[in-house]
Amino acid sequence: MQGHPQAVDSPIDMEICRRGEAADERGAVLVTRGGIEESRHVVRYAAAHVDGRLLAAAGDIDMPTYMRSSAKPLICAVVVASGAGERYGLSDRELAVAAGSHSGEPFHVAAVRSILAKIGLDETALACGPHAPLHAASAQALAAAGEPPRSIHNNCSGKHAAILALAMHRRAGAQGYLRVDHPAQVEILAACARLLDIPRDSMFVGIDGCGIPAIAVPMRAAARFYARVSDPGLFPDPWSAAIERVKKAMIANPEYVGGSERFDTALMCALAPDVLAKGGAEGYHAVSVSGRALGMCLKIVDGNPRAVSPAVLARLTAFGVVTAKDDVQLGRYRSPAVTNHAGTVVGEIIAQPVDG
Repeated sequence: MQGHPQAVDSPIDMEICRRGEAADERGAVLVTRGGIEESRHVVRYAAAHVDGRLLAAAGDIDMPTYMRSSAKPLICAVVVASGAGERYGLSDRELAVAAGSHSGEPFHVAAVRSILAKIGLDETALACGPHAPLHAASAQALAAAGEPPRSIHNNCSGKHAAILALAMHRRAGAQGYLRVDHPAQVEILAACARLLDIPRDSMFVGIDGCGIPAIAVPMRAAARFYARVSDPGLFPDPWSAAIERVKKAMIANPEYVGGSERFDTALMCALAPDVLAKGGAEGYHAVSVSGRALGMCLKIVDGNPRAVSPAVLARLTAFGVVTAKDDVQLGRYRSPAVTNHAGTVVGEIIAQPVDG
């Protein structure tokens, strides 16, 4: 039985929370029906150059914002930098599934199970909780076999397996690895602050959907980090080599970062090997573009994930990262169709044009 996660370790500041209500509506994502606007999703984002300059922004980019699963590449880099990756012989595919949010397809489950086996544990050690595979066919196959979803099917099980690798490497044990005060989490949170170049005590820490401590940081800092990922040599040792390893693993294995019919996988496949992409819950998304020395973090203010891909592609188009030729692979993500229960197209989800 894993220890119960601790509550947030930072006080709630309602003034900071209220600041997010006044987001800039330029570049909003519109949902149409019958040719007119039915709904609107406001977007906050920050785009930074590798030298630290802010290139573009909308809304309040200095309020703490939960990175959710967009923080997974940082966590994975901490595991690699600790020496746990080398000690347990974690492969690039295993690192990609650790840094990703997988769909629970059989090859994802096999990769997570392999990580656990290498560190001497099995899936009962996972405390992320069960949910059905995000991949519909895999969920159907599991149900047809009469098997209930298990924690290993959770889209965050790869990250949990990697954190357990760090815990075992540090001889801290698996028990209570979700707690903020567990040695593995203490190391991860301190390292995330260093990588983001912010004080540790400035990070708001809540509990993520999978149970681990979730960090909230200014989007300005997160965008700057993802810009630096475009040139990992800019990070000091041991982070330079660790981030380079995680970056290469994700870009070389995009199907392990997401899965079939997933936006991050499609984006990295279409723009390989230039782009690293990692989305998170509640409408958060982050990208690093090596050819443009660019990093961007984006948040759909109301948290609706349907607005993410149009918003990301509109901004990458404004920067010249995505062009018309890329729409052969990405067109369905640029303006997803709105359908009714009979499958009839009744509208679309589109982002308003933005300037780069």
